[in-house]
Amino acid sequence: MARIGVHHRQYTQSLGIGYSTLQKWIVKSKNHEFEPIQPMTKEKRPQDWSHEERLNMVIECNSLSEEEISELCRAQGLYPHHIKQWKKGFSNGTSMKTDTKKQTETKKLRNEIKELKKDLNRKNKALAETAALLVLQKKVNAIWGNNEDSSQ
Repeated sequence: MARIGVHHRQYTQSLGIGYSTLQKWIVKSKNHEFEPIQPMTKEKRPQDWSHEERLNMVIECNSLSEEEISELCRAQGLYPHHIKQWKKGFSNGTSMKTDTKKQTETKKLRNEIKELKKDLNRKNKALAETAALLVLQKKVNAIWGNNEDSSQ
């Protein structure tokens, strides 16, 4: 067991945790044996919100004070400036067009990346095959001699 100092005993008493429990926790921590209590959840990013959700949030925030908007935003994982941007986008009529363009461009880029990876993979395989053939050719030449030497 790991040795625990005097200050650890004070912590165990103040927290109401048994001394041996704290010793076990320290050992587990050093050995990286703790499992997460709850799985990591991926918070919804502002760009992941649908147009309908954004509009509902803008409408909901419209009648709230700055403090209430901040509180609501914190609960939703947003910042007040996101609401202002969305509101501006809806009033200009640009939010949907911009998002659709971004989605289309993103899709094109993903497809291009996919094709480039496929092409790179194909070329790597061809290169590996060529290298293997060269190695084999050198071994054949080393064992049986060079074909050019025997023809002369």
